[in-house]
Amino acid sequence: MPVNVDTVINRLDQVAFGKIVHDVMRCVFDIHNEFGRFFDEKIYQRELARRFPDTQLEVPVHVTFEDFSKTYFLDALVARSAIFEFKTVEALAARHRSQLLNYLLLTELSHGKLVNMRTEKVQYEFINTTLRLCGRTGFQVTAEGWQEFGGKPVRQWVEAFLGEVGTGLDNSLYEEALTHWIGREEPEMQEVEVVSNETLLGLQKFRLVAPDVAFKITAFSNATDLFVPHAHKLLEHTKLQAIQWINIARNEVSYRTIHQ
Repeated sequence: MPVNVDTVINRLDQVAFGKIVHDVMRCVFDIHNEFGRFFDEKIYQRELARRFPDTQLEVPVHVTFEDFSKTYFLDALVARSAIFEFKTVEALAARHRSQLLNYLLLTELSHGKLVNMRTEKVQYEFINTTLRLCGRTGFQVTAEGWQEFGGKPVRQWVEAFLGEVGTGLDNSLYEEALTHWIGREEPEMQEVEVVSNETLLGLQKFRLVAPDVAFKITAFSNATDLFVPHAHKLLEHTKLQAIQWINIARNEVSYRTIHQ
């Protein structure tokens, strides 16, 4: 299996999940009142596990494909069925919601909860999804002016990988896996000169699929044409000759090569 969790997972309906959340959040509020808001995430997690039965911390979730592997860790898994992701930040942001959604999709659970302990009062949000793996692998494919570089069939590999793990996951996972498969001898992120009127402004790191050809994976659901003009501007100020752009939306995967 491409995704394995180091424990048994039980999928709950919303009512059963709500009962667990009610009890857990009562503990969370008590912990916040007693400990305050200035400790690290791990302190709050461990105190929750001490107070609340059947709480597992830092549960590994392994993603493997061919010889690529990546491990995520669930902050707290209660009753083998409810994921609680703890944060100690000024405010919850989109990246935190995406992280928990990524965990739900990987574990095929429907409900999770973000908990921020840094704020004066506990900040929390529900994250829900009805998507299952079988619904994330039935994507359509479009290719507009796609060109392969470097002697390896990128498009073929990406579609094989998505056929195993599905769409909707963190872009960083797709980029790390593709970089690993490309297997270039250079560092994973390579520095490229940025110039203006022959003046060197500095170096910026890119993932390369071949010498002077970068790749970028996005997850736009609409307005994808906005990417292209800015990609051209980037190419004008670097030595890059092209960008391999792969957009992984929920139901469609598109490929496009953008030349200088």
